[in-house]
Amino acid sequence: MMGQSKSTRFLAIYIGVFLVFLYAPALLLPIFSFNESTIVAFPLSGITFEWFLEVFRTEPLLTAALNSILVAIISSVFATLFGIFAARASTRYHFPWKRGIMGLIMVPMVLPEIIIGVALLVVILQLGFNLSLTTIILGHILLCLPFCTAILSAGFQGLDKSFEEASQDLGRGKLETFWYITLPLVMPAIISSLLISFTISLDEFIIAFFLSGTEATLPVYIWGQLRFPTRIPIILALGTVLLMVSISLLMVAEYFRRIGARKAGTEIKGGLF
Repeated sequence: MMGQSKSTRFLAIYIGVFLVFLYAPALLLPIFSFNESTIVAFPLSGITFEWFLEVFRTEPLLTAALNSILVAIISSVFATLFGIFAARASTRYHFPWKRGIMGLIMVPMVLPEIIIGVALLVVILQLGFNLSLTTIILGHILLCLPFCTAILSAGFQGLDKSFEEASQDLGRGKLETFWYITLPLVMPAIISSLLISFTISLDEFIIAFFLSGTEATLPVYIWGQLRFPTRIPIILALGTVLLMVSISLLMVAEYFRRIGARKAGTEIKGGLF
């Protein structure tokens, strides 16, 4: 009992230190974004909301934000669509080189982003295409696809096959069964995939930095503004807004993921009806 108590205490201390190390920088971000001074240092010279108002007055910043939202929406939709195909194929069918193909799909999840960015830049320039938001979208689809595939594979694996078999026994074709039965049942996983890939694309910098032309996304714009000390408070305020948006999206995505897992567990326990 004594050894177990020491182990529990050590684990609690370890978790506490880890959480402080992980989240302390993120907590400092909103604190300094309310600082009245342009100097990022303690003690705070005063509390102000001016920097947040300045975020919405800066036209280039708003343009970059709209670019990021557009890129994130398109990237998340296509990555989720391709992820549905990949997850469905990997969980329901057997085909030659299945493991190798799925492994290739998952490679961008473990490959350094700078390698992906440089490789895509070389390929795009060699093909004669100009750098634009379209090239960023292509890069983000490649980056988000493994995450979408992993989330959707879990959704398809938890789906009871008897639902699809019963639908086909009642006269529905495979396409109708997939549209009216399968997709609604895995919808929580689809929503989770959309939200997570949207968040990844919205916050992604390295690939956007390499593949952006004259139209910058928000992370690239932030990187460019860091050269000017007077712009730091505005960037901190913007970072606070992005932090809140990202956390909210991830919480919603996790909520739908849990709904999908709970629904799959209920279906498996309850059977077809």
